[in-house]
Amino acid sequence: MTVFVPTPLRSYTKNRAQVSAAGQTVGELMRDLDRQFPGMRFRMVDEQDGLRRHIRVFVNGEAAPTLAVPLLPNDEVQIICAISGGSVVRVGLIPQ
Repeated sequence: MTVFVPTPLRSYTKNRAQVSAAGQTVGELMRDLDRQFPGMRFRMVDEQDGLRRHIRVFVNGEAAPTLAVPLLPNDEVQIICAISGGSVVRVGLIPQ
């Protein structure tokens, strides 16, 4: 199946935005991605075998909230990384 890789994870895929992987569930897909691209699974799956809080997975445009979501060989999977951080800029009055 086709997996769309977000920019923060492309260092694992040699900067490829799209890769092929297999699995009957999202969890199996993550293991196959890690087999092909070592270390990638750790960035998406936590120690309790759940998706990390900043990772979202969509299968054919539908949210896949857990690793147990079933997959079919023709599915398209999109991985999204939430972005956080930054700073607040406070703007004051400019004296005239």
